[in-house]
Amino acid sequence: MSGWEVAGVPVTVKRSRRRRTVALQVKPGAVTLYAPLRVSTAQLQAILEARRDWVAGHLAGYAARAPERPAAHHGQPLPFLGETLTLVLDPARRAAQRVGDELHLPERDPQAALERWTRRACAEPYRLLVAEYAAGLGAAGRLGRVAVSNTRSRWGSCTAAGDIRLHWKLSRAPLPVLRYVALHEAAHLLELNHSPRYWAHVTRFMPDWPTHRDWLKTNGHTL
Repeated sequence: MSGWEVAGVPVTVKRSRRRRTVALQVKPGAVTLYAPLRVSTAQLQAILEARRDWVAGHLAGYAARAPERPAAHHGQPLPFLGETLTLVLDPARRAAQRVGDELHLPERDPQAALERWTRRACAEPYRLLVAEYAAGLGAAGRLGRVAVSNTRSRWGSCTAAGDIRLHWKLSRAPLPVLRYVALHEAAHLLELNHSPRYWAHVTRFMPDWPTHRDWLKTNGHTL
């Protein structure tokens, strides 16, 4: 293992004396970098970074072909930030509204209403969660804007300016998984890479992070 990731998928490096060129192989939930022994780790990392968008695009394509979550229906349980809400379809309603442990949705296009509500409802919890980790890492001053994303290629991202985005569907994941992604991105405020020093920051707060990464790898398409 290299400790590198693309869109939450770990990159495996395989070296060989016989190999003469570097090659990237992308399969559903797996990225492998084949290389000759003579190629340095720094060179391999540079190659991976140069092709990161290409790899992420292929991973997103595989994810898009995964079975989609069934459309929202009356009585359906909805995991949300560690709680379980029950969906209620109401023909008289025009927008989603939470009432206690129920989420009331319009009967017309409830899926779109559900997404709009979720993106609004998770924005502040996401901000607080990322801010918590940024402060714990001593990087609160580097944190920019925290936003909710809908990208197909990654669960979270962090820019050089310190802006962090987390996917709205993570609100449906188990809380430890959401916290892992928030920590993953917050640690990039200190190291905008996946170096051993970066993973040391993540491990310090969450020693069992591989468990949560593997959960996303296996179950992410169901969110």
